[in-house]
Formats: sequence, structure tokens, C-alpha cells
Amino acid sequence: MSADDGRPTQVDRSPSPRADVCVVGAGVAGGLLAHSLATAGLDVVVLEAGPRFEFGSRIERMERALRPDSVQSVWDMGGERDAFTSSGPQHYTLNQRRVKGVGGTTLHWAGYTPRLHEKDFEMRSRYGLASDWPLGYDDLRSYFAEAETELGVAGGDDNPFSPPREHDHPLPPFPTGPADSRYVEACSDLGITLHSAPQARNSEGYDGRSQCIGYSTCIPVCPSGAKYSGDVHVRKAEEAGARVVDRAPVQSLEHDDAGETVEAAVYNTPDATELRQEARYFVLAGGAVEIPRLLLSSTSEAYPEGLANSSGLVGNYFMEHPIASVRGTIPKPDGQEPIFWWPLESHQFYDHEEATPGSIKLEFKQGSQTDPTGALRGSDSFASPVVGDDLSVEDSPEWGGWRLTISALVEMLPRERNRVALDESQTDDHGNPVPDVALDVGDREVQTLEHAIDIGTRILESMGATDIETTDPENPGYASHHMGTTRMGADPTESVVNPQLRTHDLANLFVSSSSVFVTAGAMNPTLTIGALSLRLADHIVGLG
Repeated sequence: MSADDGRPTQVDRSPSPRADVCVVGAGVAGGLLAHSLATAGLDVVVLEAGPRFEFGSRIERMERALRPDSVQSVWDMGGERDAFTSSGPQHYTLNQRRVKGVGGTTLHWAGYTPRLHEKDFEMRSRYGLASDWPLGYDDLRSYFAEAETELGVAGGDDNPFSPPREHDHPLPPFPTGPADSRYVEACSDLGITLHSAPQARNSEGYDGRSQCIGYSTCIPVCPSGAKYSGDVHVRKAEEAGARVVDRAPVQSLEHDDAGETVEAAVYNTPDATELRQEARYFVLAGGAVEIPRLLLSSTSEAYPEGLANSSGLVGNYFMEHPIASVRGTIPKPDGQEPIFWWPLESHQFYDHEEATPGSIKLEFKQGSQTDPTGALRGSDSFASPVVGDDLSVEDSPEWGGWRLTISALVEMLPRERNRVALDESQTDDHGNPVPDVALDVGDREVQTLEHAIDIGTRILESMGATDIETTDPENPGYASHHMGTTRMGADPTESVVNPQLRTHDLANLFVSSSSVFVTAGAMNPTLTIGALSLRLADHIVGLG
């Protein structure tokens, strides 16, 4: 039996007998990990707070995405279940930046999959900033390659700034067009090198999924499935024998009498029944907001400040990627319609000798002014959308030009004041305190954003662009990249997990998430999440 939205109405959500591994979260980290563990013969149970979305609903979700006032509702986010607060100087729109459900936030991501650079692991050693990771690029190098193969990354060998690689990407890069050629010409005159952008979007058929056919709604939904999302490996995990239970939000973790190991994950079913899943090992893979929330909610006499929190750092050092954008208009190039996959980037301003400005990753985007829905939706960085009764013919733009955008992901340093905590004054649909997110930029981020805006402005001016406008470096947008909050380190007093991603406090509790990132770099985090998850899977298999 199925509900109107295609979800099964009769699902067995009772706990399995004591499993080898219980994974909490069915996004890209949980999917890759569960697939690897199940393939190795381990008994794996995955508990996911959100629903299992039927693939056939994606066309309808794309239609929602095209409506100016319903982007957040595309993946059913919002309401009491997803309540949160934001107490920082800048209001952080959390529910626009995450998805709860099988596949997780990769259901609405852009798909970009660059590797971190060597310097990202060595910020203290190189610049005297933040902390070094307890592992380096070489420790993840083979896992980066494996993650690229698993996700199906399209990219070229034309990036002179790339860290060392083992072999080419599994798929060829996406083609460029007339607007891209204009970018290349202008940047060449300015001494700026452009190259292909690695992305987990099929430039040709791969792994049983179709070639990208250009719906151009990758954020927030890919109707064709050509863009990778975490549900791909969740399905593979199930085929390998893993059990995945959706709409089973974990409320707390229970430990043994000695406080040395986790015994069970306590979760609720949709009818509010409370159940316990026991396992030998537990892995938290629910992201950098929900993981600290769960740990902080799991209090006991042994852990009065929250589980795995003897350092007092659970929830601290939350990081994002601030975005600097510069936009301008040029006449429409002949022979090309707008595409979403944005095939060009520049990492030229990523590695740097001085501590400031920080790393910058430039993205070169294109869009037609002949798209009324896009033009009228606006952007949270530049204008509010015009919707409903406020919309009139006069709001329609002048057609015929191309709106070019040069965006930059900018490195954010970890700071204790940026954090995820519990707001005891507000509760969710299960009566639990909601997460409170505090986030703002520091002086170094502002200087780096200003530097990125200067670069982008010079490029567009050299192209003869008109109507140039920029974001405010004091109040930037964000890339929806949640990092930090359970940082990795060798010293238990300065970190939450060790280099093997095991919590310092509990011998069988691991974290597989960008929440373990020590520093953020300026690269999209998903490939690194994948590499760390695959490395953790090998470690758990090796434990026997």
C-alpha cells in the first residue's frame, strides 16, 4: 500500500536484532558507508529521520522549484519537525540549506566535487592560523579517487592548480560554449587561468544513470537522476543487505553503565512509538547541525554536558563558505542557450603565501535574461523575489541580454563563537530542544570577500559588462556547506573525534560527516565527506 505521495503506509520500523553497525543518517556519508560495510559482509541498519522520496515525484518537485515562493518546500522542509533558531548577528536560514530524507542534502546540491588542497590540512603549520588536521592530503589521496569513481565525477586534466592525482576523472568534462569562451578570453587578458569544474553530474551515461539533459534545476532538484545524490548508494546498500528505516528520527544515544560504549540508538516511529536499536558500532552521519544536537541531547550522569563532550567542544567551530558574487550583463552570445552546469572554475587564487586574504575558489556562471521565472525569482544576495499579487507586467525584464555571475567560495576560519547549540526555549514535534545556529564572518573573511569581489569586477569590466552589482562583504550569502561542530584531533581536550573518526570518549561511537572538519578551506565539502566515509568504512571492517 502507498500514500498519495508514493510513500509506503505499512513499513516495519521495529528494531533489528543487535546489528554490527547502526548508521544514523542516510545522506551521502551514510549511504557510502552503509554500502561499503554491507558489501564487506557486515550487518548494517540505517536510521533516517526523514522520508524516502519516490523518484517519480521529482518532476512535481521541479515544478515547485520554479515557483518563486516555494523553494524551501521542494523537499518538504519546515514546520515543527524542522524548527530551529538563529541567535547570531546574521540570521541563518537553515531550512533552505538542508534536506531531511533518504539522500540527504545532496538531493538539492549543485554537484561540485573539488578536492581539498594540501594547505587546507596545514593551516597552523603554514600560516599560524586555526589548527592542523591530524591527517594530511596523502592520507586521503586514494580515497578522493575512490569517491570520484563512486559518485561519478566529470572533469578534465586541465587544472594547473590541482593537488596531485592518481588518474583522470571517471567522466569527461562538460562542454563549454560561447559565453564560456568570453570568460576565457577576458581572463586570459588579465592573466587568470580557467579550467574545467569537477562535478558529480553525468556528462555521459554512468552507473546506470542517464547523461545530463539540461533541466537546469539542479538546485534544488534533478528530475533525471543524472546528478548524483546520496540515495544512489543507499539503494546499493540495501541491495548488499543493509536495512534502511526511514522516518525514524533518533532522539538520544544510550551508553553502558561504565560510560565507555554506546548500547542503543533510541528512535521514534511516525506513530510516536519509542524503540531502541542496538549495535556493536554506531556511526553518526546526520550532518554538522543534527549530529551535535543529538550528542548534546544525550545527557546522563556520566555525560551531563552531552555525550562525547568531555572537551566541551561539541557544537563549537561551526563553519560555512561565505559567497562573494559579482553580476553584470552582456549581449546574448549566438548559438547558446543557458545551461546550469557551469563548466568553468579557477583555483588560481586558492593557494597563497600570506595568511590574508584566504583561499578563493572562483565559479563562472551564465544565465539568460529570457527566463521569466529566474528573473522574477530574484536572489537572496541581490533582491527579493516578486510574487503573488505583487507581480505585474511591469516587473518583466528586458529580454535579450545575458546575466553573467562570477561567484567565489571563500575560506572561513573556525571560531568558537560560531556554533550549534540547543535552544531550550523551543521544542520540535518530539518535544526536544531545537538547534540554535550562531554564525557570522570575521575580519579575515571580509578581506577575502573584498578581494574576490575586486577580481570578479575586473573580469566583468574587461568583458564590457553593464549593470554590474556585487554582494555586501559584511553580509554575504552562504553556500549551504555545514562544517565543524565535532572536530577531529589527536588531543581529546581540543577535539571530539580522533583521526579514525572515533569519539575520544566512547570506544564504539564514530562520526562520518563534514562536522569533523578542522578547517573549511574554500572547496565544496562533499568529495571530502565521501573520502572520509570510505576511509572510515575500511577502518570499521578492519576492526572485525
